[in-house]
This record gives sequence, C-alpha cells and structure tokens, in this order.
Amino acid sequence: MKTFSTMDDLDFSGKTTLVRVDFNSPLDPNTKRIQDDSRIRAHAPTIRELSEKGAKVVVLAHQGRPGDPDFSTLEEHTKVLSNILAKTPVRYVNDIFGEKAQSAIRQLKKGEVLVLENVRVFPSETDKKTVEEHTKSELVAKLAPLAQVFVNDAFAAAHRAHASTVGFTPVLPTVAGRLMEKELDALERATKTTAKPCVYVLGGAKADDAAKISDYVLGQGIADQVITGGVIANLFLQATGRDLGPKNRDYLREKELEQYTPQIKEILKKYGGRVVLPEDLAVEVGGKRKEIDVSKLPTDHPIFDIGPKSIAKYCDIISKAKTIVINGPMGVYENDEFLPGTKRVFEAIAKSKAFSIAGGGHTVAALEKLSLAKGISYVSSGGGALMEYLSGKKLPAVEALQKAKKP
Repeated sequence: MKTFSTMDDLDFSGKTTLVRVDFNSPLDPNTKRIQDDSRIRAHAPTIRELSEKGAKVVVLAHQGRPGDPDFSTLEEHTKVLSNILAKTPVRYVNDIFGEKAQSAIRQLKKGEVLVLENVRVFPSETDKKTVEEHTKSELVAKLAPLAQVFVNDAFAAAHRAHASTVGFTPVLPTVAGRLMEKELDALERATKTTAKPCVYVLGGAKADDAAKISDYVLGQGIADQVITGGVIANLFLQATGRDLGPKNRDYLREKELEQYTPQIKEILKKYGGRVVLPEDLAVEVGGKRKEIDVSKLPTDHPIFDIGPKSIAKYCDIISKAKTIVINGPMGVYENDEFLPGTKRVFEAIAKSKAFSIAGGGHTVAALEKLSLAKGISYVSSGGGALMEYLSGKKLPAVEALQKAKKP
C-alpha cells in the first residue's frame, strides 16, 4: 500500500504540469559542458510519459549553487534532454517565474516540454523555511496559479526542504514521478519489507554516513550484518585498538575522521560480531600491491584495499544474503592494483539472487567501471538523500509528498 499518489492516479491530458527533477550533473569547469548525462536520462521516462499523456510539461531543476564552479544555466541540459526525448518538442526559457517564463508556460501546447531556468537563481529557493513558508514564496505564488498538477520526481534532492521541492505540495494536486516512485519502492523493500538475511556493504570514506547507517540498521534489526571496506574499514579497525601505522593514522587525522571513533566504538560494543571487519589488507609498496594480515599491523605503507581472506569471507556472507545494500567501494578501485576487493565483492553481489540496491557516486562509478550495474536490482540516483534515508532520517520532500493535496 503506497503512502503517496503516483502518475497512475491522474489524467494529465491538457493539464499544465510542473515537474521537479534533479538534472544536477558534473560539468567541465571550463566549457560548462555536461560530462555525464545519467541524471537527465533517469528523469526522461517521467517527462516522456507526461508528454505522451498530453500534459503541458514545465520542468523545474537546479545545477550547482551560486558561487560554485558547477553553477550554470539549464540551456545545455535542455539540449541533452531534447536529444534523449528525440520526437518530443523541448525548449528552454532563461527565466523562472517572470513575464518571460509565464508567457512561455501559457503558450504551451499538449505534449510540449518547457525547461525553466535553474531554480537556484531564485535566492529564496534554498532558504531554511517550513513548508508553509515556502508555499508563500514568490516561486510558488507565481507558478502555482499557472498549473493544475505538481509532479515530484527529484529523489536526489528529497533531503532538501527547498521551495521547489516542498512549496507546491499544499496548493496543487501532487504525485510522485516514475523515478521517485521507483526509488521509494526499492528503499521500502531494502529497509521495511526486508527479506532476511540482510547485509549492508559499507565502504568508501564517508565515515559519518557509515556510522549513522550502521547504528540505525543494526539497532532497528533491518540489517543482520554490516560488512566494512575502504577507509571505513580502517577507521573501524583503529576503533578496535589496532595501530594502522603512521601513514594511515595521519590520513584519518588529516581527513578529520577520528572524531567518529567514539561513536564507532559504541557501535562495536553494542553489535559486536554483526560488524564484519577485514582479516587481511592490501598496502601499496612502490606502486605495487602487497597483502598483509591484520595481525601484522602496524604498517609503514598506505592501506588501499582488503586482502584475499577478507574477500573470500565477504563473498561467503553475500552468497547467503536475501537483501543487500551497497554504499562505497572496498578500496582504491580507480587503481587496478587495488581493484580486486571491490571487483570480487561487487561481482558476488551482482551474481547473487538477493534483492540488491546500490547508491553513492563512487559505488555507481565502480559498478560502471566493472560493467556490473545491470546485475544490481536497483541503482539509486540519490547520494545525500539515500544516505539520510538509510540512516533513518525523514526526507522533507518525501514527507511533503505523503502529506500532499491528493489528485
């Protein structure tokens, strides 16, 4: 039973439909050209379906933040979207809610798509306000009267209570777009209707996220085990009292990751054997891989991967799992010398019959590098939103969607 309305609940024909998407993409710092269009491709099915159902589609999106190198207009994004949608008429207007934008919206015909300017050009878009306060913003006040429906498809921005993500929901019939619907269905399956055993694979370097997620999923009984890799594993090993050696200690200190040690110690104390740590590691010696047992620590060399015993142990746990959540690689996967941990563990997940969900930039990049993304049941478009959801936090845009005016 869904707690929100979807695009199946409305007739869009002839209705001006505001659709919030997340087109935020990596840009070339010099040319501002889009380097990866996967976010735009992910939203294309929602926009195409709205167009085919006869909606007059008005797209709201952002790119970067004012002052940042990746802040730009959405003109380039519109060209990319137009190429993806091919036969669908798509155009761009360099205005959000002024006369130019309002006129372009009024002139829309059924099936046409209009991309408005980057919503973050509007200074109050990112103000820290309540839903009710955002509803009174100029953005909502000017655009809502021109539309009959609001579609929120921007899961990747769902952890932001911004004017364009929450402001329209009290005043317009609101539904989830297809990407938002898929994201929430997959996360429901990974966290609430979870098939057991459930294993979380946490790697990479985001210690704050890893600590919060571990504490929440183990404490709530969502996960049976948490497997650690990457910098996260190093931090957990150090929290057990292991001396990693000067280079690895310095790295954790420089990245200000040691501040999470008390929290990690508490997690290890509470959940003991349910947090799985590496038994061996791979270090870099003169640019080459050398494997050492954890009992041989400290080391004078940087730790860049898990070792073969750990790989075998992790793969065995994964082979028995029914639900798997991955966030973060097992090591420095960009360097082929230190790819084996990530490769073998991710291969085991891709081959598994378990329901698997993956998210986070480095996770997705590693899956793409290894051509394993198709073996994962669901690859999330969310970064920060996914982490907050998995940590048990409420996402403002999802809450607004659930409380929204029904169609």
